[in-house]
Amino acid sequence: VQLQASGGGLVQAGGSLRLSCAASGGTIRNYGLGWFRQAPGKESTFVAFVSTLGWSGVWTEYADSVKGRFTISRDNAKNTMYLQMNSLEPEDTAIYHCAALQGGDSHSRHSYNLWGQGTQVTVSS
Repeated sequence: VQLQASGGGLVQAGGSLRLSCAASGGTIRNYGLGWFRQAPGKESTFVAFVSTLGWSGVWTEYADSVKGRFTISRDNAKNTMYLQMNSLEPEDTAIYHCAALQGGDSHSRHSYNLWGQGTQVTVSS
């Protein structure tokens, strides 16, 4: 399975963007999915996670810095994951990567075995 992230761009503070992560070469149905971001000169950090679809639906997790502003979702029929980002701040400027895992700590990048290329998000003040 290959992951392809898209949707980044330049936006003013307070604006919104929606990132997409499309999978090809297989289904993401059995993978938990996450977003990480890396700001210039900093390490990659966890942003959000969405679990596989279970009988009770999915659960989601967020970094404290994005709670209430970002929403992660998945559409298994489209083999795609999304990150809706609202009320963007200059501190959100980073390269955003999507990733998939089949177990482990969803907040740790080491748990993910599939990665897409990054998409740049730049928020101007």
